[in-house]
Amino acid sequence: MAVKNQNGYANRGMWLENIINDTNTYYLSKDIAIIYKKPTPIKVLNVSYRTKQTTLIDKAVFSQTSTLDYNGIYKGKYIEFDAKECKNKTNFPLSNIKPHQLVHMKNIIKHGGISFLIIYINNNFYLLEGKIILDFIKNNDRKSIPFTFIKEHGHIIQEKYIPRIDYIKIVEELIKE
Repeated sequence: MAVKNQNGYANRGMWLENIINDTNTYYLSKDIAIIYKKPTPIKVLNVSYRTKQTTLIDKAVFSQTSTLDYNGIYKGKYIEFDAKECKNKTNFPLSNIKPHQLVHMKNIIKHGGISFLIIYINNNFYLLEGKIILDFIKNNDRKSIPFTFIKEHGHIIQEKYIPRIDYIKIVEELIKE
């Protein structure tokens, strides 16, 4: 079972991202899928040139809202997803998903792509499909998704040594549906 290192607010999400990045490196090395973490779009405001080989960005701002963290392709299907960690044991706050991310998920699904969240909650990894999230929001006035709903409608992702979390097995099932 995963043991999470609590490194504070500034590093929240990095633990899960590292696990997903390790998994994606494995998929690429075995020619299973091509999935990349998208860089956060920034606008550089000030730099310092320490040497000819070293440049330090002193000041930068986010240049635009980012969509979802990961995108790629598996068996000809476009995939885009985000990783979310949740400390709450009873529910996943919908405030963890930004409105523009929900719109983006809806558009991906509308165009035949696969969109989902990988949520780490209660010491387990779950894949929760974008269409299920969007339907939940449409049909509920809640500000959070109950953990019981995630357990019932999500797909648990087994943690292993290699790959760390084999979420492509679940994507394979979603393609067959």
